[in-house]
Parts: sequence; C-alpha cells; structure tokens
Amino acid sequence: MREIKLKIGDKAPDFTLKNQDGQEVSLSSFKGKKVLLSFHPLAWTGVCAVQMKSLDIKHDELSKLNTVALGMSVDSVPSKKEWADYLELEQTDILADFWPHGEVAQKYDLFIEKAGISGRANILIDEKGNIEWYRVYEIPEIPDLEEVIRHLKKQ
Repeated sequence: MREIKLKIGDKAPDFTLKNQDGQEVSLSSFKGKKVLLSFHPLAWTGVCAVQMKSLDIKHDELSKLNTVALGMSVDSVPSKKEWADYLELEQTDILADFWPHGEVAQKYDLFIEKAGISGRANILIDEKGNIEWYRVYEIPEIPDLEEVIRHLKKQ
C-alpha cells in the first residue's frame, strides 16, 4: 500500500465541495457518521465508473454501517452531473474537486501533479473526523469496496 503523509488517527482535513447537483457538501457536516472518501482520477473512464457505481450499489449496506460514501475527482460540476446521470447514480454524491484544481486531493496527499489528477484511494473517516483506515490503489486497479465493508463490520 502506498503511504500518504496523513496517518491513521490524524484529523481528516475538512473541505466543502459541490456535488453533481451543485449543492455544497462539507466533510464536517457528517459528524457522528463515518465517511468513505473514494478518490478517483477522472470521470468518464472505465475503472472510475465501476468504482462510483459500486458506491451507489452498496449505499444501503454502507448506510446500515453508519457510513456515507462520497466520490471525488478533479472534474467540474457539469461533467459530474452528466456522468452521474449517465451512470444512473441515485444515492451517491460525487464531488467536484475542480477549483482550486485538486485542492482536496492535495490536502490528502493524493494529487498527481504531472497528470493534474488525483490518485485512486479509499479513505475512511471515523465519527469524530479522524482517519480510521485507508488504501491507495494503482490507477488501473478497481478498489475493493468489500474490504472497506469488512473493516466496518469488525468495528
């Protein structure tokens, strides 16, 4: 697993980004719930589509585990909106870390400067806003959402 500068137990950097519907979503608004930040490099790519669809498919199971999943990439709100509609996402917010470009990905040490995209990662934030678990994936790798669910069920 690639390491990031943030460590388990560190306070997760707060942020406010717009979702695919242009509504502001803040990490701090989820206190009392776990939050899965699912970073993906770019909308409209195959592996990213599977990653975001899996969040939507597993929404109810994650909800029963007191967890909200948020998809995140450096794409703009209009791109996220069209992509969410295309993927038929019904329950998952996908956030636009567009401007300042990749600012949240940078805070989480996931921004790939030479490509202008975020890396692929799942970062689980606990109910108090601390990093509980994370995994950084290779760009072509489909994140295993079941490993997140197994972790949540152990808690």
